[in-house]
Amino acid sequence: MTDITAADVEHLAQLARIDLADGEIERVTGELIEIQHLIQKVQEVATPDVEVTTHPIAMHNVTRADEVGEPLDRDAALAGAPDSDGTRFRVTAILGEEQ
Repeated sequence: MTDITAADVEHLAQLARIDLADGEIERVTGELIEIQHLIQKVQEVATPDVEVTTHPIAMHNVTRADEVGEPLDRDAALAGAPDSDGTRFRVTAILGEEQ
C-alpha cells in the first residue's frame, strides 16, 4: 500500500469541493498517512480464525412474549385519571387560537 500524497488530498478535496489551504493540505496528508499506517497495523493483528462480532457482549431480547389478555375496560382505565367526563380522559388544551 502506498502512502497518500498531497496531490491525492488536493484531488479529493477538489472532488468534494472543499477549499483547503496549502498548510491544511500538508496537515491532512500527514494525518491520512498516519491513519493508513494504523490500519495496516490492525490488519496485521486481525486473523481469519477470530469470529466477527457486532457487539463485544452477547445480547439477547429481554422483552416478554406477546400474549393476548383481557383488555382494560373503560371504567378501570378512567378510574386513575385525574379528570374525565365519564367516557374519556379530559386534558388541558395545549393549542391556541390558531387552530
